[in-house]
Amino acid sequence: MSRLDRLIYRELFGPWVFGVAIFTALIFASVLLVRITDWVVKGASADLVFQLVMLLLPGIVVKTFSMALLLASLLAFGRLSNDSEIVAIRASGASLFRVMRPVFLFGLLVSILSFGVNELVVPGASYRATELQGTIRQDLGNAREARPIYHTIFEDGKMVAFVGAKNIDLASQTLQQAFVVVYNDQGLESHVLFANELNYRGEKDWRIIGGGKILPLDGRDVVVLNGDVWPAGVPKMNVTIRNLLAGIASDLDAFSIDQIAAEIRTMRRDPNPDRRQLANLEFGFYNKIALPLSVVVFALLGAPLGIRSHRAGVASGFALSIALSFAYLIIVNFMAVYSKAGQIPPWLASFTPVVIGLVAAAWTIYKKNS
Repeated sequence: MSRLDRLIYRELFGPWVFGVAIFTALIFASVLLVRITDWVVKGASADLVFQLVMLLLPGIVVKTFSMALLLASLLAFGRLSNDSEIVAIRASGASLFRVMRPVFLFGLLVSILSFGVNELVVPGASYRATELQGTIRQDLGNAREARPIYHTIFEDGKMVAFVGAKNIDLASQTLQQAFVVVYNDQGLESHVLFANELNYRGEKDWRIIGGGKILPLDGRDVVVLNGDVWPAGVPKMNVTIRNLLAGIASDLDAFSIDQIAAEIRTMRRDPNPDRRQLANLEFGFYNKIALPLSVVVFALLGAPLGIRSHRAGVASGFALSIALSFAYLIIVNFMAVYSKAGQIPPWLASFTPVVIGLVAAAWTIYKKNS
């Protein structure tokens, strides 16, 4: 490793850590602080609130990596520029493209870290946080907003059942006021299972809670069910609570890229899928890749923008990083809206902001190198 590379790595690391901390605090304060304070004031368990904060932090932190690296590259190269070190580096024969190499490598390392945290840590933590929020609302006596779900069950490529419920309760792992429509070998409705609650115990292990009944559609008598034994005439549900949540969730932090891909495959087998939710899942799938890529793009964009002919302080670098991050988020949100409306493909919506940022970074590096 050359002295130039070591110099730039040192200049980037400290401001990047600072950026992660400051942006995490800002996002937490703007999005969650008021809600959590309200729960504490109303008497929520301090232990549950603390657990919730700890579980929500990974999802927030991973989203700050790109903004923090943008700030780090702006501050690092602003400092090198103000102290005329960039001039000295260029005078020694190094082009700006050579100077960008350690920036790219540092950005690539952070990008890999971002992808790893987003895949290995965030899904489990976010899912548990969703459960805890339901528990806290229940403890406070707040009425829960009903979240109806509908899901088609396939076996060997054939639709065997259709499950629906008035509400999904993650804290108790149950579907409330649920029904299961069972199809025969000809693909026609055979009978319907109605249950007050369906409780998820494990893989293909669902139990009836509070009784239920089976309504045959051929005119036979209704069968009344007692206990928690799954009826023999109803196919075992090969879905999990997380699968069902994916069918209605707008925020996909609680799902890994493999889990999203599996749900997309399931929805595509449905002859009449929810097109908007399918587009949301596909957009989220590609965003799992686009988010780490944006880290590299922001690093390469911030470095040349930090090279200025006049002296500028930390405040100007921070303001510019906020402005660029805000512009990037606006583009992402517009792309998400167009994608869910079916106006552009989800992959194009996800990667368009990355491509725009990469083009801007390449043009800025080229102009600064001239």
